[in-house]
Amino acid sequence: MDQGVIGRKLRVLADAAKYDASCASSGSKGRNGPGLGSTNGMGICHSYTPDGRCVSLLKILLTNRCTFDCSYCINRRSSDVERATFEVDEVVRLTMEFYRRNYIEGLFLSSGVLKNPDHTMERMVEVARRLRHSEGFCGYIHLKAVAGASGALVEQAGRVADRVSVNIELPTPADLGSLAPEKRVPEIHDSMGTLKGRIDEAEHARATARRANPPAFAPAGQSTQMIIGATPSADRDVLQTADGLYRRFALRRVYYSAYSPIPFADPLLPTKASPLVREHRLYQADWLLRFYGFGLDEITPHDAPQLDLQIDPKLAWALANRARFPVDLRTASREELLRVPGLGTRSVQRILASRGHAPITLDALARLRVPLRKVLPFVLTADPNPRPARLLDAASLRQHVIGATQLPLFAAS
Repeated sequence: MDQGVIGRKLRVLADAAKYDASCASSGSKGRNGPGLGSTNGMGICHSYTPDGRCVSLLKILLTNRCTFDCSYCINRRSSDVERATFEVDEVVRLTMEFYRRNYIEGLFLSSGVLKNPDHTMERMVEVARRLRHSEGFCGYIHLKAVAGASGALVEQAGRVADRVSVNIELPTPADLGSLAPEKRVPEIHDSMGTLKGRIDEAEHARATARRANPPAFAPAGQSTQMIIGATPSADRDVLQTADGLYRRFALRRVYYSAYSPIPFADPLLPTKASPLVREHRLYQADWLLRFYGFGLDEITPHDAPQLDLQIDPKLAWALANRARFPVDLRTASREELLRVPGLGTRSVQRILASRGHAPITLDALARLRVPLRKVLPFVLTADPNPRPARLLDAASLRQHVIGATQLPLFAAS
């Protein structure tokens, strides 16, 4: 391998890959059998698994040449950027060399569309196939499926990768038609549907298998990415699309990427970056939809389609629904507790587990390390504490909860 040529390609194609946010390796249980880089136990990104482990991935594009001309993409056909393309063997050797030097634990591979979607997808699948079967690599592999690639190639990707993802790109079909007219929502959905069907089949086979280790298919599931702020679509549109994708295709995760102006930008695009706090609020709202039992209309009602950037969406809902509070921590159901601002799923589980053995007092909440300033106006505890009810009706509640005013946490009755 010519190190100078490879170094240039790595510089160009690692930099080009930085715009793809959807490369967390969460959910992988590893592949069975002996081999290098098993997940049990310039181009490098760090991702976090659900148990808090930080893992390193080689994050690159196969090529930044592209036949598509998506307005928001720095690698679009009409963009004046330096171009490069890896050969299949080069990606395989780079991955193995980086692994042997203990730089990485896996590979995230995406690509521009070279010639056509099937040609590009074939090359990406071949990279993963050689890593698995020729090199014995058992590390994490995430392949980004190319929009418009055949279902057969998407299936092949799932047989050799831990995760396969297809980007939905933008919140609505109208947005996609405006900024990426060569991509089609039905094609994206078809690829997602193919992945879901095969993932479901593999999970059923594992559940009913008589042999120990049936073949795996994308064991870390599928995800997608959506750019926000490149179009005027409201947060409600974003979350409605995400909620539909979760329900229809059982995605592991939707990644939200705040739009940032790129070199040689299309005049249709905003000249200012979308605030990162909006991206953060969307992740919080996404969590409420998936794990806290909230509905879309509760988080972003029709008459308020944008999330409040100053406070998190659960707190915003609680402030708009004060009649639902205070919640008695001694008797409330899990569903009621999950709606209390400041109480996460772990805190709720601990409260439920402990209240049969000891009273839920302020001291008990402090030991659970819940944010008391945020929680107390919305709950009743075993303490004689009339302050929450008074705070709940106070016009200054919002300022109190977010700490904008320095009110004492506990006041005399």
